[in-house]
Amino acid sequence: MYAITIPEPGGPEALVWDEVPDPVPGEGEVLVEVTAGAVNRADILQRQGFYDPPPGTSPYPGLECSGRIAALGTGVSGWSIGDEVCALLAGGGYAQKVAVPAGQLLPVPEGLELRQAAALPEVVCTVWSNVFMVAHLRPDETLLVHGGSSGIGTMAIQLAKAVGARVAVTAGTKEKLDRCAELGADILINYRDQDFVEEIRNATDGAGADVILDNMGAKYLDRNVRALAVHGRLAIIGMQGGIKGELNIATLLSKRAAISATSLRARPLGEKATIVAAVREHVWPLLEAGHVRPVVDREVPMSDAAAAHRVVEESGHIGKVLLVTP
Repeated sequence: MYAITIPEPGGPEALVWDEVPDPVPGEGEVLVEVTAGAVNRADILQRQGFYDPPPGTSPYPGLECSGRIAALGTGVSGWSIGDEVCALLAGGGYAQKVAVPAGQLLPVPEGLELRQAAALPEVVCTVWSNVFMVAHLRPDETLLVHGGSSGIGTMAIQLAKAVGARVAVTAGTKEKLDRCAELGADILINYRDQDFVEEIRNATDGAGADVILDNMGAKYLDRNVRALAVHGRLAIIGMQGGIKGELNIATLLSKRAAISATSLRARPLGEKATIVAAVREHVWPLLEAGHVRPVVDREVPMSDAAAAHRVVEESGHIGKVLLVTP
């Protein structure tokens, strides 16, 4: 098969479309013939040499894909060759084939094209596990999403609205904020010229956000805590703004608030399977009913993954950028 390899860490030009051995599904795994993958920030970190795959997993980037099952490993039940699926991966999505633990497979939701489904697994599992399984967002609460026009952000807006929450977002342009509003966002904050702490307090009569989904990390830590409501929950899922920040414990204590920080890639298989099962139970009905949809900015040939990385690094997209196999 062909896959995107990274002979040496570097810029987008470090991504090389090359012929490599076919993967072989092990016990409890299936082989998926990939139709499409999607670009995530973690792929960029891996390309740069800052985020190695977990031991024993595919060396190729790509944390989600869609395609058809081509072979079954031993001990797999409930799936058949030819089934159309999408999958949460520890790596290997930038390839024509990938071996996937059966517990990380999802059927393509009814009403969605196979390629579109590649935009779902990583973002849906990230949002559902953090916003709902950890932070327990409830109806009528306020969720603040940083990077509202990203793949994660566009999904978080829709899922929060689907359960009856109020949604605030930050983004850097009017176009991106307008798209967030189209998806249901209630409070629009341009982080380039507005203070999100002040704006979220004004919009909530001084209460603050009940849940904050943060991709920035250190840069926003202090302000996120100040923006929380009493009993608020801050869920950190990224570190685009650095890894070391200063935390005012007194402010956190005064709000009786909580901070969680999680990633998906390195979790044990059992934890991933639990998240995937919860997503299938709670989110797939929303997708099939049309209440939630993946937002796809563009499709790029997988062999030209470098171009897709440039788009994502420049934040020139809204939603997901897909990589389509030949």
